[in-house]
Amino acid sequence: MAHRTALSEERPTKTPKAAKKPAGGTLANAVGSPKAAGNEERERVFDAFRRWGYLEAPLDPLGLFETLKHPDLEALAGEAAEEARGIYCNTIGADFMHLPEPERRRWIAERLEAPPSQVDQHKILERLVRADLFEQVLQARYLGTKRFSLEGVTALIPLLDSILDAAGEHGAESSIMAMSHRGRLNVMVHAACKPPHEVVSGFEDVDPRSVLGAGDVKYHVGATGTYVTSSGKEIGIHLVSNPSHLEAVDPVAVGRARAKQTRYGLRGPYVDRSPETLNKVVPIVMHGDAAFAGQGIWAETLNFADLRAYTVGGTIHIIVNNLIGFTTRPAQEHSSRFASDIAKRQSVPIFHVNAEDPDAVVRVGKIATEYRAMFGSDVVVDIIGYRRHGHSEVDDPTITQPLLYERIKNHSPLWKIYAERSGIDSTQIAEVVRKEYEEEQTKARALKKIPHLRKLPEYWAPYSHGRYKPEYEVDTGLTREKLAEITDGLVRVPDGFHVHPKIVKLLEQRSEMGHGKRAVDYGFAEALAFGSIVLEGNPIRLTGQDSQRGTFNQRHAVLVDTVNEHDYLPLSHLSPTQAFCEIYNSSLSEAGCLGFEYGFSRDYPEALVLWEAQFGDFANGAQVIIDQFISAGEDKWNLPAGIVMLLPHGYEGQGPEHSSARMERFMQLAAEDNMQICQPSTAAQYFHMLRRQVRRMWRKPLIVFTPKSMLRHPDASSNIEEFMKPRFLPLVPDREVWDAGRILIASGKVGHELRAERRRRKDTNTAIFFLDQLYPLPRTEIAAAIDEHPNAREIVWVQEEPGNMGAAGYILPRFERIAKARGLNFRSVKRSASASPATGSAKAHELEQKTLLALAFTTSSSA
Repeated sequence: MAHRTALSEERPTKTPKAAKKPAGGTLANAVGSPKAAGNEERERVFDAFRRWGYLEAPLDPLGLFETLKHPDLEALAGEAAEEARGIYCNTIGADFMHLPEPERRRWIAERLEAPPSQVDQHKILERLVRADLFEQVLQARYLGTKRFSLEGVTALIPLLDSILDAAGEHGAESSIMAMSHRGRLNVMVHAACKPPHEVVSGFEDVDPRSVLGAGDVKYHVGATGTYVTSSGKEIGIHLVSNPSHLEAVDPVAVGRARAKQTRYGLRGPYVDRSPETLNKVVPIVMHGDAAFAGQGIWAETLNFADLRAYTVGGTIHIIVNNLIGFTTRPAQEHSSRFASDIAKRQSVPIFHVNAEDPDAVVRVGKIATEYRAMFGSDVVVDIIGYRRHGHSEVDDPTITQPLLYERIKNHSPLWKIYAERSGIDSTQIAEVVRKEYEEEQTKARALKKIPHLRKLPEYWAPYSHGRYKPEYEVDTGLTREKLAEITDGLVRVPDGFHVHPKIVKLLEQRSEMGHGKRAVDYGFAEALAFGSIVLEGNPIRLTGQDSQRGTFNQRHAVLVDTVNEHDYLPLSHLSPTQAFCEIYNSSLSEAGCLGFEYGFSRDYPEALVLWEAQFGDFANGAQVIIDQFISAGEDKWNLPAGIVMLLPHGYEGQGPEHSSARMERFMQLAAEDNMQICQPSTAAQYFHMLRRQVRRMWRKPLIVFTPKSMLRHPDASSNIEEFMKPRFLPLVPDREVWDAGRILIASGKVGHELRAERRRRKDTNTAIFFLDQLYPLPRTEIAAAIDEHPNAREIVWVQEEPGNMGAAGYILPRFERIAKARGLNFRSVKRSASASPATGSAKAHELEQKTLLALAFTTSSSA
């Protein structure tokens, strides 16, 4: 709520003006057909309140901000108006008339206008007592320690109870939850059902010698448990680990929900995504009001709602709205009246509810969950309360909000207000709960100070993570017969399918490639790898901007009928017993899409899950996902993942925005075997690398710098025999020059340019190695390849990136040590350090590249 006045006394209610024609129209054009004939005037009145009533709803528990009067409502009086006002201008403010679907508007109106069903007030009171006293016990024992209390919005706990109860009635078996720090410990205990003493033990810290990995603070780690609904149904709960970067976890949680739904819907080569299947997993994402309005990544995630590649049958969004962001007032946070208004960009209903009417909160939770189950849609619940303490418990909020916190200081906790309102004696339950949590705190202090690592789901049992071991390596080559069999399936199209003439020729060429009559390019090498993987029982999921065809016209995984534009994915029709294959064009997003795929890979380790950037340059739009989840998720939370990032990279004169995937940033993040960074030099190497990622039972993120101009280049294409070789080579030695005096080592396109320059110079004294795996650095293979040239005098690292970019910062000190240990000179050739990745001039690029190649073959004075 951005447009508010400050503290003020309640103003007297204005005398209603004479009734005028309301702007809303009849029920027929508002929520559907009229309820009864001859009732048009009543419906016209109700329609106005359905449309604008939420603006006048008293949603602020502290009463500090005025409601917004709407002229169309002030003009209405009479029995129908009073009835409608009691429904739509009360502690529930329903904003749903922007929905374009009449049946959805009608469905919501019918439920709001029906008498509220009875709620279990004794249970609600107990949950409020538990939520509040849990915080009070922590405050008393750990004074001055950050915990980001839920006090002021403790009705969140009954809200989650209501959602989970209703979800269970609609078949839910699992719920993926995501939230930031506010109230997280409370949710861990009361929704994820983690034992309180395990949560409290986080305040005691651990023996530093026992910590595995870096760990994280207690209000970032996840939690897994089993919630039992009122009817006795068990629902598995997982609260996703997240960083302090608000909303970054949103796409991760939704991606994880999609993966779990996929498991429930698995039908061999196909996945059932019927409402019954999607309702088995309910994603619940909790937001702060400031972050909901201010952060873009959640809006990217909301956009996934109805996209075939991403839909999860609806996400329930809860805004834990305390009307403040750290010290920032709502009017400084968002331009709209409500923080939730941005959700109206889509067909999503919003239910505002006063957090100090727990009965209304529970009612809204049920309606929201039933709406999701009925329509497979996202829904927003904006639960509006306050924040009893500062941003954290060590913060003094009276410095910036003195009047607000004077009011809060004198405001009773919700459980006391609710006990008085409902007439239930809370004395006994409060005593029992307080004693229980004090005992849990005592139990926590007695625990051994050893970190408790959550057990991964059973489907992670076959897989290893942690440090690399050579015994993880596996063979990846295929027989000529198997390659031919896969090829035949990849080039086969159904009868009556109208193939574009250019694709007809492409399929003919690919058939020749797969049967050894033509060199295999990158596009078909990838298709062969994918085909072999699904036939071996491992699913494939690839998404990215234009990934079905490929940005560079190289993939053509999905064929389009030229007559009716129907799609056909050959990779889904290789065998009745194959695994499923999904290849989708993504929305135009980096952070949201990469976060989603990371989340999917977290819950589908047996699948090859890939995200492709249109150009690698744009990957930094997802930097928060790369930094906080992909590179550090295992170290912080002991959560491995096998996500693959395909990043087109290479200097070809296309300017600073279409040249560099910022290799240097990934190299800087690389440590403790946390990821693999590769730049395969040939189509066959790409094939073996993809197969290795799946067949090797060691799960790590794989960062791949993929080619652009080399996609079809003869030097980078491979004969069919290369696909029959056993394994991926992290370092590709030179098999053209023996006993060289100079060794050039490069990665990617520039290596092929160096070999072309060597042929032009007719140089027989220079060996050129391709470093196809940059991290973990294959030291053994590098040493062995160098030692094959006993008369070498110098080693030269060559890269086309500037000196302050590319792999130089990581490679140079390590290669210098390797060279020094053998008494060899070492130097590097690279572009000059630059603020920008590449020149915008094609002619300047060409001159730079020629100079770079010439310098590589120039013998240093000390060599």
